Amino acid sequence: MARQTEFIQLSTAEQSSLKTFFRSGNSSNRQQTRARILDLLAKQTTPLEIARLLGCTVTTVYNVKRRFLAEGLDAALSERSRSGKPPTISGEARARITALACSAAPEGHARWTLRLLADKAVEQGFVETVSHQKVKQILKKTL
Repeated sequence: MARQTEFIQLSTAEQSSLKTFFRSGNSSNRQQTRARILDLLAKQTTPLEIARLLGCTVTTVYNVKRRFLAEGLDAALSERSRSGKPPTISGEARARITALACSAAPEGHARWTLRLLADKAVEQGFVETVSHQKVKQILKKTL
């Protein structure tokens, strides 16, 4: 037998907050989709129908609903911060590596290579260790 869908109840303040949210237009598409999911759940539309209407998955509908019930309206609409890996090379070291790449090549070389830049950055103490691939990423983002 199919599971019965439990709909949500929005308070008057939450309903007015959603209406304001829709009118403002200063939010991302993902936030707008989450708000529409909550609005349709409050209007007792089934998750399958909501997914079809909004072009998202049923899992997304259930996740937004679960988050709303557990943490409230603001948490359901906003993104959680993602941990990610913290940067291993500081902005100052990145700037110094970029400046080094823009300087004249060392004697005996026509131009800087990635390996030469990595070795020189370690030699001059910009960083403790750096690979030539990391130097490539730094230069790709800045040059």
